[in-house]
This record gives sequence, C-alpha cells and structure tokens, in this order.
Amino acid sequence: MTAASSSHGDASYAAAGVDTAAGDRAVELMKAAVGATHGPEVLGGVGGFAGLFDVSALREFRRPLLATSTDGVGTKIDIAIALDKHDTIGQDLVGMVVDDIVVVGAKPLFMTDYIACGKVDPHRIATLVEGVARACAETGTALVGGETAEHPGLMKPHEYDIAGAAVGAVEADAVLGPERIEHGDLVVAIASSGLHSNGFSLVRHILANAGVGYTDHSAALGGTVGQVLLEPTRLYTSPLLGILADLPGAVHALSHVTGGGIAANLARVLPRGAWVEVDRSTWSPDPVFRVLADLGGLALADTEGTWNLGVGMFAVVAPDSASAVTRALEAAGMPAWVAGRVTVGDRDLDGFEQGAKGVDGGAVRLVGSFAG
Repeated sequence: MTAASSSHGDASYAAAGVDTAAGDRAVELMKAAVGATHGPEVLGGVGGFAGLFDVSALREFRRPLLATSTDGVGTKIDIAIALDKHDTIGQDLVGMVVDDIVVVGAKPLFMTDYIACGKVDPHRIATLVEGVARACAETGTALVGGETAEHPGLMKPHEYDIAGAAVGAVEADAVLGPERIEHGDLVVAIASSGLHSNGFSLVRHILANAGVGYTDHSAALGGTVGQVLLEPTRLYTSPLLGILADLPGAVHALSHVTGGGIAANLARVLPRGAWVEVDRSTWSPDPVFRVLADLGGLALADTEGTWNLGVGMFAVVAPDSASAVTRALEAAGMPAWVAGRVTVGDRDLDGFEQGAKGVDGGAVRLVGSFAG
C-alpha cells in the first residue's frame, strides 16, 4: 500500500498528472483496515518497500509446501465504476485469489494487492483496500503490502484496475488433488453467491444489447441491476479449512468454479480416466442467471462454460463423508448438495469436457435439466 512514486521532482510529476500527495492520503486512510489483518507474524507495519512475514511456524511442518495464486476482478470493475460503489470489489479480489489457494488444501498466509488508476482518489482507493482487508481478515490472511499506481494518459481519471497475489502453506502429504480421488467418490456442489467475478464481459454485452442500464430496477432480481451484479464473491476458505481439520481424509479434491465455467473447472482436478456427470436437477440457478440468459436469448445450458450458474466450488469427497461435509458447509451458511459421482473406467466421452487450462485431467459433462 505505497503511494505512486517519482524519480523526478514533485512539481514536474504533478504537471504530468501524478499526485503523490493523494497517494499518501490514501495510505493514511487505509492503514487501520490493513493493520487489522496483521498478527504477530507481520513485521514492519504499512508503508515499507516490502512486506515481512515471519514463517517460523513452518518449522513444525514435516515438509512444508508454499502455494501461491494471483488474479484480478475483471470487467466487473466497470459496474462498480458506473455506480461509484467500490466497497465490495476488494472481497471479489480476495475470493478470486485466496480461494484458489485452499483448493490444494493450503492455509493462506499473506496477500498483496495492486491498484492502477487514471487518477488517485484517496477515499476510493481506501475503500477498495478496506474491502480487501475485510475479506483477508475473514479468510485468516494478512494483507502485508501493495501498490497504488497512477497512470495519467493511459487510463481515464475515473478508471482503475485491481489485482493481487497470495501465498499459503500446506503439508506435502496433505495436498488435495487428482491423486487422492477414487472410483465412487461423490461430488459435492457448494453454492455461489451469484456471478462472483467471472463472465462479466458476457453480462455487459447482454445488457448493452438489451438496452438495460445498471440503475434500472428489476422486479425479477428484487433490486437494481447493478446492485445485484455487484453481489460480492462468496469466500470459501475458512469453512473449508475447518472441514479439512475436523474431517481429516474426507475431502479428496476441491475445484474453484471461476473462468471456464462448471465442467472445465471440475475436470481440472479429476485424474485421467475418471469422469463425472453433474446432475443439473440437483439445483436451481439463481434468478440473476435466468434473467440474464433470457435477456440474451440464451438457454442456461449455453452459459455453463462462462458462468458458475450457482455453484462456486466443488468438493470431491469420500462417499461415507458426504453427509458430514454437506452438514458442516450448511452450518457455515453455505448450501451444499451431492451433484455427481466419480467413475473411473473407459467409456465414450463424446460431449464431455476433458481437462482445461493445460491440465490433462478427467472428463465432465452436465446432464438433465435444472430444477425450477
């Protein structure tokens, strides 16, 4: 969380459109929120060139592995800018980054963020980072540093983008993934809170073509379009880490349903030779998905490779643990249900998604019709 810096004098930098004083004000405004994520492991506080995190606790690991992830929020930012509402985007960022780390069974340790903008608005920048900090606190992640960069001439004054990276740790023999999955494992779907932070280019395209504005009220959505679309990404990390600790061996793999949609993301965590048919009839997509699909003249099935359609995470679990896992998730306020079963064996895979993003994994397809 350092301000934009200059290798020239402040006067010339200001003439070029960079306000270093505004960056410093933003840092002061966000300090308390960032500091609230710091435990004794964080050294040096806010404002240093690098964040310091004491990893002495890793000495207790037999073979510690570090897990890392980086991501952004994508074009959902366009809606936040249009509505001048920036207090939820930070949670979206943490969800996209930290929930990727828990997929391998790792506990997040710390995170950094990066904001590029056309002009530093101290209060807006502070609001963004406060959102990141709140979500970091909810997931047990220390926000140890970041950067705010002013890009006059490249970005319009009101424009910004935000990205981040996080690091976690996991015992080598506790890593979740395809190697743990067995024939007969059950696939537990965990509900999303809405669109999360993927597929917004399609959302914006549909709304533009339909002549629908972000401030338009929708009876079907129960509010203005923009408010519903900005529903923040659900954070899965803490409940899942609790399940991994309380039900050792129950969860064999996790899949975060982000870019690429439902089948492709689940296929990434399946072993080669395994396949799953995900039963659409086990859930009913939220109204936001139905309304957008109708506006775009699309069937819900046409959007399965873009939107999560109500499933934000999958857990592949031992059959005798499925009930305990779903009960634990429900107790944490996360609806969950069994949506499929893993089969290992040869079959015709026509119509299945096989692997994704360079992973030579298993195969998945969705079958049946969504519940009403």
